[in-house]
Amino acid sequence: MKKRRRVSQKSKEREKLDMGFSGDNRIGFVLALLSSGFIGASFIIKKKGLRRAAAASGVRAGVGGYSYLLEPLWWLGMITMIVGEVANFVAYAFAPAVLVTPLGALSIIVSAILAHFILKERLHQLGILGCVMCIAGSVVIVIHAPQEHPITSVQEIWSMATQPAFLLYMASVTVLVFILVFHFAPRCGHTNVLIFTGICSLMGSLSVMSVKALGTSIKLTFEGKNQLFYPETWFFMLVVATCVITQMNYLNKALDTFNTAIVSPIYYVMFTTLTILASVIMFKDWDDQSGGTILTEICGFIVVVSGTILLHATKDFERSSSFRGGYTPVSPSLSNRLCSGNGDLLKYEEEDETSPEEICLRSQ
Repeated sequence: MKKRRRVSQKSKEREKLDMGFSGDNRIGFVLALLSSGFIGASFIIKKKGLRRAAAASGVRAGVGGYSYLLEPLWWLGMITMIVGEVANFVAYAFAPAVLVTPLGALSIIVSAILAHFILKERLHQLGILGCVMCIAGSVVIVIHAPQEHPITSVQEIWSMATQPAFLLYMASVTVLVFILVFHFAPRCGHTNVLIFTGICSLMGSLSVMSVKALGTSIKLTFEGKNQLFYPETWFFMLVVATCVITQMNYLNKALDTFNTAIVSPIYYVMFTTLTILASVIMFKDWDDQSGGTILTEICGFIVVVSGTILLHATKDFERSSSFRGGYTPVSPSLSNRLCSGNGDLLKYEEEDETSPEEICLRSQ
């Protein structure tokens, strides 16, 4: 009897250890890593293309030039970014947002390292420490990531989205967004960075849930269980479009008003925190996990956040004391790597080659 108990205990421990790496989680993890790699590399490729275009035409993108649209290298960067976005979209269909969203910070590492070697933009020693912290925190999150319950139809997701707890969350988000948009934004939106970034983060948490629902529907459809006949699928698509448009609008306002070195880390922390909270409420990610495992995941997330903030803080070491540093992309998820850049933002940047398309954050 004792031997059997020991064997059963060992098997349970192995299942717990393997939980984050089993089945769909492994696919989602790999896709999230690929997404971060492609997204991070895309900024470097596009910047090289911008430099070539500026050298050939003599007109920089920062002063209104559009010659980069004729540069093949710039388009290669755009294609690379699209591939990364698609990979991130699919990742949400396989793995929980608790796993996928924090891994978006790895794109910062890819971008920083490639910029150091290819663009000769020096990576400070504290920046290297920030990279190590992001990697260490991500490893902790991946190891302790929850295993999602298998979903068989979009109607099952709809039942999750209409449960009282998540309806309360959606109502709270909607009320807060309306208050921020119609009361605080006109009064102090241009003086308080939390207003615009708060709107983006709140809408982002809902968009990621809708992206996950839509991605799961498409995945089931490809598996032979057509979900396109259900109105719920099209409703989630409408929610994604609405949230995306709102995020693009207020993200551009935030970037146009405040320095990206301030906006990026604040936005990453708020968006990722709210997305994890929404996923925990809707998909019950933490229901089958122990308190110690949940605490470990939270600690891993805090380490990733600290590394991200440290990376952005070190950007100013090579800049002037006016705190008007260049841009490093933060990308947490698909819905939050949306770029439609605002040309007016370019007057705040010191980089001659920055294009509107480079001004985007990841969510995903």
